[in-house]
Amino acid sequence: MVVANQKGGVGKTTSTVNLAAALSQLGQRVLVIDLDPQGNASTALNVDHRRGTPSTYDLLVDGAALTDVITDCPELPNLKVVPATIDLAGAEIELVSVVARESRLHKAIQAHPLVGTAADVGPERFDFVFVDCPPSLGLLTLNALVAGEEMMIPIQAEYYALEGLGQLLETVEMVRAHLNQRLSVSTILLTMYDARTRLAANVASEVRDHFGDTVLKTMVPRSVRVSEAPSYSQTVMTYDPASPGALSYLEAAREIATKGAPTS
Repeated sequence: MVVANQKGGVGKTTSTVNLAAALSQLGQRVLVIDLDPQGNASTALNVDHRRGTPSTYDLLVDGAALTDVITDCPELPNLKVVPATIDLAGAEIELVSVVARESRLHKAIQAHPLVGTAADVGPERFDFVFVDCPPSLGLLTLNALVAGEEMMIPIQAEYYALEGLGQLLETVEMVRAHLNQRLSVSTILLTMYDARTRLAANVASEVRDHFGDTVLKTMVPRSVRVSEAPSYSQTVMTYDPASPGALSYLEAAREIATKGAPTS
């Protein structure tokens, strides 16, 4: 599942790490691939991402195997992480001359022994692979879109939320037409919802009218605890499990697990 939105500050990384943590707490085996050079997902999941750490940079630029760059999330036994280092910032330039540069992530993921259907791989397979994208529509995000089967778009319940969404969906259509027919926008998550404002309710209503059942019923409220958690190298799921933000992400994870459960 690719988590993307070229608009910054909409809760992409926050949603990725908290949904991944919630799903792992629900007994799912989850892999998070941090594709953002800022490495915020790696910070929240408490994995080392200093320069030189085996990371998504090695995966994309050097062709390293996925098994060689995966690390464990210390707090959550069912959760594995591929960290991002600052080296990734130069990856787009380094990949320009590489053949089939847009499908390197896809090849790396498909080559992993625990990726595939239950019939092919067995019960130990990853139930979910999340790819946290940078806030742009560059080559890193393109690699994620070519690798993914589903896409989740976090949308902030604010005025500018729908601005730029058209461009993102056009990019998805282009990728689907030319590079990855499997890709579908399966999930839209409303984040930073402030129930006290009419504006938030209007944005939520507009998004639901436009996208229908793709929008999760659960909305993630604005929450200080969700914002605080990464400064302690934690997700809100372990930092304050009883907070409204954590409970919302747990509920959203349940929705994703039941609605997105593959039949195979």
